[in-house]
Amino acid sequence: MYKRIAVAVDGGDTSIMALNEAVKLAKVMDATLLLLHVCEEIPVVWNTEGMMPIPMEDVTKALVESGKQLLHKDKLRVTEAGINVETRLVEDYSGRIGAVISEEAGQWLADLLVIGTHGRKGLDHLLMGSVAEGVMRTASMPVLLVRGA
Repeated sequence: MYKRIAVAVDGGDTSIMALNEAVKLAKVMDATLLLLHVCEEIPVVWNTEGMMPIPMEDVTKALVESGKQLLHKDKLRVTEAGINVETRLVEDYSGRIGAVISEEAGQWLADLLVIGTHGRKGLDHLLMGSVAEGVMRTASMPVLLVRGA
């Protein structure tokens, strides 16, 4: 029986599907959910003249604020479903998002970690990597992968 379920959320379609599954499980098992959002590595921005300088603190503030809004919205939804919920926003721009998700879930003592996956293969997987794969490689608890459409 799972009593502490962590779910990684990023606002994308597969993340929403993963949250829906975590909510179902939490209801059945009377579990507490942790909504976990990791602020991601910032991609390089290009324009017609090359790299565009952007004040990093402005970008970081925007990422953090966006993450807070996402967690607030998802928390309201989970609370309305009658489930105990906590949130955690993590700033880690190292590019190791999967490992960070696993570490944070472990520190929270999650006994299940739920994450959405796109199920990319081949060149798409090689170029974009897989956060879910990083979670699978580093998690110390069972992981439920929810595959997107």
